[in-house]
Amino acid sequence: MITLKTVIAILKQDQNFRDIIIDGAYFNAPHQDLTFHQLSYDSREVTDSTLFFAKGLNFKREFLADLAIPFYVSDTDYFFLFSAIIVNDVKHAMSLIAMAFYDQPQDALKTLAFTGTKGKTTAAYFAKNILDTHNGGKTAMFSTMETTLDGETFFKSQLTTPESLDLFRMMREAVSNGMTHLVMEVSSQAYKTARVYGLTFDVGGFLNISPDHIGPIEHPTFEDYFYCKRQLLANSRYAVVNAEMAHFDFVKSELTGETAFYGAGSEHPISNSEAFSFSALDTNFEIQLIARFNQENALAASLATIHLGASLADAQAGVAATTVPGRMEVLTQANGAKVFVDYAHNADSLEKLLDVVMPHQTGRVVLVMGTTGNKGESRRQGVGELLEQLPKIEVILTADDPNFEDPAEIAREIASYMTRDVQIIIDRETAIRTAMANTSGAYDAVIIAGKGVDAYQIVNGVREPYAGDRKIAEKYL
Repeated sequence: MITLKTVIAILKQDQNFRDIIIDGAYFNAPHQDLTFHQLSYDSREVTDSTLFFAKGLNFKREFLADLAIPFYVSDTDYFFLFSAIIVNDVKHAMSLIAMAFYDQPQDALKTLAFTGTKGKTTAAYFAKNILDTHNGGKTAMFSTMETTLDGETFFKSQLTTPESLDLFRMMREAVSNGMTHLVMEVSSQAYKTARVYGLTFDVGGFLNISPDHIGPIEHPTFEDYFYCKRQLLANSRYAVVNAEMAHFDFVKSELTGETAFYGAGSEHPISNSEAFSFSALDTNFEIQLIARFNQENALAASLATIHLGASLADAQAGVAATTVPGRMEVLTQANGAKVFVDYAHNADSLEKLLDVVMPHQTGRVVLVMGTTGNKGESRRQGVGELLEQLPKIEVILTADDPNFEDPAEIAREIASYMTRDVQIIIDRETAIRTAMANTSGAYDAVIIAGKGVDAYQIVNGVREPYAGDRKIAEKYL
């Protein structure tokens, strides 16, 4: 619970308070105190003791029409009879008030967050397994794929980084469940939309940066995307940074606190890199996830968790035990052909995936993928231009969360950057079945990129059921 006086005090301390409006009159302090027993930004989930936050570009005045709430918080006066707290930034207000409402749960957890264009989920899984080895399974995790608040029970995540009201509620639940550590992914959108405003992490890891998530509803420019990513380091007590990432010198120049750098040319390089092993931190690691970039993610997770108290032996054991659903999963057809399932969804991640697969699969290789609708529009050109350079790969373009766009149009846009013929099969299961039917031997391969184990397709703003790439591939083995 939280009182109205406490809410106003928080807002004033953050210089985020404008005024209170009651029956058309303006006040700079409450005349009487109230206690709120719930916070909500969903008009469908309110009670008569809810402090309601009217947020978002799509919020409409009529959403307030039938609510029986004592106050709403907004940066807009919607001229309703019930009382309003007007602020400069409603999302900043949400985050700080949620922290207080849930009694500062971050202070009861050791927190580790990863950002980067790719690798966040993999690094988070490495870190959770390391910390679980260290603390006996008391690690909560918020990732793109799934969330756990008790270290054991997982559920599908709605966002890479939850909205602030949900974030601090779940952190409090994790504390109540006896968790001592939290590993989470922090997206650029989390800083763009102030989901983690006011939150300082014990450790922040910056894995890499490349153009992505650039479009009308995400980041207007790469500069904006890059700036939002860097905010994790500005809001972490300790930074772990990939010395091989693009723009590293600039990132390094901004750092003012304790840091650990990893990769070539740093104090923590990788050596003896083999398919399932590598050396770093003066020891040897066994790893189940092939490819050097996964070794980089494992090293980043090791450095971050060691700073939080894990031992080198914990890191070795945690890395060796880690697998990630939908990340470089390999299936074998009855005819010996391989099927690779991975979340690669942009040119950079796709190129790294192909660099792993192509040296081993020297026969017929068929790629099945698409790109998302209404977000990351720049991916289409990047994927098309990459595939244009790889004429050996047969390409089937298909649907991948088209949302409000026509998936066929998205496919044709990707194909427009290629001079050779490609197949367009919009039904994703049919595309996968067709690709698998076109391979016949042990050196052939189907690469299914984008969806991984996601059990949905986003169509017209709705998550429609979808079995997931792995489960569909398993049907046709």
